[in-house]
Amino acid sequence: MKRNLKQIVNLIIKIIGYTVILMATALLFKNTIYIDNSNYGLWCLLAAIFVYLLNLTLKPFLVWLTIPITGITLGLFYPFINLIILKLVSLILKGHFIIYGIWYAVLASILISVMNIVFDELILKKIGRD
Repeated sequence: MKRNLKQIVNLIIKIIGYTVILMATALLFKNTIYIDNSNYGLWCLLAAIFVYLLNLTLKPFLVWLTIPITGITLGLFYPFINLIILKLVSLILKGHFIIYGIWYAVLASILISVMNIVFDELILKKIGRD
């Protein structure tokens, strides 16, 4: 029971962290990522939940499917997989979370990936040790 509670707390912390990361990225790339201002935090939270769920379910399939092109480009195609996930979230949330363009969106997806890695290493790994 204690282990399940710890997993739930870790999931909540991860979703909140991803929400903050999406907010920060949207502020840095104002012309590329648009999040509806009506309930800004709610739309960021929903986008983070969808990104998390798509990363768990669809991303492994996309990575497997694109192994040849990722190998040929020496890994440079991998950020486009993250962009595909963000575009799918944009389609799901329609006008509340929108990704414009491709090249700045790729830069934004790279930044999101780096921030997620830093967040995982600095916060989630320390929580996991307790």
